[in-house]
Amino acid sequence: MLLKLQQLTVPPGQRVLLKDVNWQDFEGILADLGESRNSRIAYDNNTLEIMASLPEHESAKVIIADLFKVLMQELEIDFWPLGSTTFKNELMQQGIEPDDCFYIENEAKVRGKKRIDLTVDPPPDLALEIDVTSRTHPNIYQNLGVPELWRFERGKLKIDVLENGEYAESEFSIHFPDLPLTDAIPEYLERSPFIGWNKTMNTFRVWVQQQVSAK
Repeated sequence: MLLKLQQLTVPPGQRVLLKDVNWQDFEGILADLGESRNSRIAYDNNTLEIMASLPEHESAKVIIADLFKVLMQELEIDFWPLGSTTFKNELMQQGIEPDDCFYIENEAKVRGKKRIDLTVDPPPDLALEIDVTSRTHPNIYQNLGVPELWRFERGKLKIDVLENGEYAESEFSIHFPDLPLTDAIPEYLERSPFIGWNKTMNTFRVWVQQQVSAK
């Protein structure tokens, strides 16, 4: 390609769309971009999107992911976080980098792996997207077979669950069917700028314990 990606600058909150990008070009662009970058990609049928995040996006991503980790610790469920790992499938001509992702049921199958190959490895059990600048691509996650997608949009948490190959919005997570997370996660995220990270996590931990003891 004639494009010199090293000279490409994407301002925070903005995105660049590249069309007619074949798979070989896509792989080359990923190599040129490298892993130490503040941008993320989405690739869908020869169209590549490169986007840089806003600070509010990064803050929400970190807080929600940390709340998830507290939840898993309190429920004593093993999980393996893989952050913004690049997931791609050449046969489907699709690729995505989530804001964060977690292996839960399939945790033991990928624990410690340096590279994930979706031709032999399972996709993450849960992916997280913070949709501050309309970046979410649920169709890609759906086609890659990610069982559950959390999308934080306009102050609300939406949970998409894979049913018969298609996403259906659900009030509850398939991993935590007894917890009202669509209410709790946004509530604690909203509190966090006022009470700080430590108190947010500690009070959420107490809430999870209360929910479990009430069952």
